Amino acid sequence: MKLTDNVLRSFRVAKVFRENSDKINCFDFSSNGETIISSSDDDSLVLYDCQEGKPKRTLYSKKYGVDLIRYTHAANTVVYSSNKIDDTIRYLSLHDNKYIRYFPGHNKRVTSLSMSPVDDTFISGSLDKTIRLWDLRSPNCQGLMHLQGKPVCSFDPEGLIFAAGINSEMVKLYDLRSFDKGPFATFKLQYDRTCEWTGLKFSNDGKLILLSTNGGALRLLDAFKGAVLHSFGGYNNSKGVTLEASFTPDSQFIMIGSEDGKVHVWNAESGIKVALLDGKHTGPVTCLQFNPKFMTFASACSNMAFWLPTIDD
Repeated sequence: MKLTDNVLRSFRVAKVFRENSDKINCFDFSSNGETIISSSDDDSLVLYDCQEGKPKRTLYSKKYGVDLIRYTHAANTVVYSSNKIDDTIRYLSLHDNKYIRYFPGHNKRVTSLSMSPVDDTFISGSLDKTIRLWDLRSPNCQGLMHLQGKPVCSFDPEGLIFAAGINSEMVKLYDLRSFDKGPFATFKLQYDRTCEWTGLKFSNDGKLILLSTNGGALRLLDAFKGAVLHSFGGYNNSKGVTLEASFTPDSQFIMIGSEDGKVHVWNAESGIKVALLDGKHTGPVTCLQFNPKFMTFASACSNMAFWLPTIDD
């Protein structure tokens, strides 16, 4: 089944889960699309089975809290940043709920966490104005970049380069093997003082970069030339909330939630809004991602919603 404007418009909430007492701050699909793991401000990690559409188990990180969470390539393991006590990144086995390793180094909140799509490398960006490069097999930082401002960062789909959005005004591209030589491309964007960049993502085809903000606009860049292709607005975000924006797996559409519980969808090529979906969320839709393998997506406030299409185009 192919994603089209009509199929997207037909999506409805199929299930709502009320497992959390506070907002869900992050979630991540496993690469096979079969499970999703969420982290919440109530210090819990909830594992869901996407195929059966139900929560499987809940783990807690009461001491350190849990924020940005990412599956690694090993089955049943995740890395996540902390939002209490310190800013160490933790590597957890979900199977037996034991820490495999700690990654200390950042001394302010971690705002970006990106797992390499091809190996055990991951990168983290922090309010301490650094990006750190890590290997899951070692607690020692493998590379450190001091920046001129707060970063958001992500690997490209091939895992050969990573992009850093710095100080909400420039995007720098680095070759992973020689990042210490500096960026091989820098794109300067017009600074918008009304908002800060809160996320950076590549499309799966590697051609586009999506910058999300804590304001009312997203920016879509050409990943090779740095030109701003589209700015997407018209969704509610008056309180400066970090709203997650995502590409669909085919790189054709861009989605974001809003503070009124609705989900907005645009065509990436034309920039035209193709759908406005009502998730009936009780709070801002802070997290939103499309399943990498199946025709479903998830959105979250303090509740988690699974969506399905109601037509098969």
